[in-house]
Amino acid sequence: MNESILPITPSLLALLSNVESGIIPFTHEIFLLEIVVAGTSYCNDIEAVEPFIVPEKVLTLKREPNNKFDEFAIAVFCENIRVGYVPAQMNLVCSRLMDAGKLFFCRVISKEWLNNWLKIDVNIYMVE
Repeated sequence: MNESILPITPSLLALLSNVESGIIPFTHEIFLLEIVVAGTSYCNDIEAVEPFIVPEKVLTLKREPNNKFDEFAIAVFCENIRVGYVPAQMNLVCSRLMDAGKLFFCRVISKEWLNNWLKIDVNIYMVE
């Protein structure tokens, strides 16, 4: 007789082992840093993506180890558009943890236009 609360099926095991599904069971977010996204003025599509950058929006972080300007570069993406980077003076520890397989994301705190520059404040989290 199966004593488990939830029957263990092959589909349940596949779901629990598939991180790419976007569902990561039994995790929590660890707040690490509050930053201003660097380089937003170099994003050609910033005006198109700006309406999607709202408080609490989750943005994707991706390592760029081959970046010619910063070997520890971490790009910030919204709707698959790179909107900027984690500032170079704050990316070393996060980039090393990402290289070791840790998952990171950021969540928008606020945004505001300052002349032609979109200032985006975000919190960076590690998923554990």
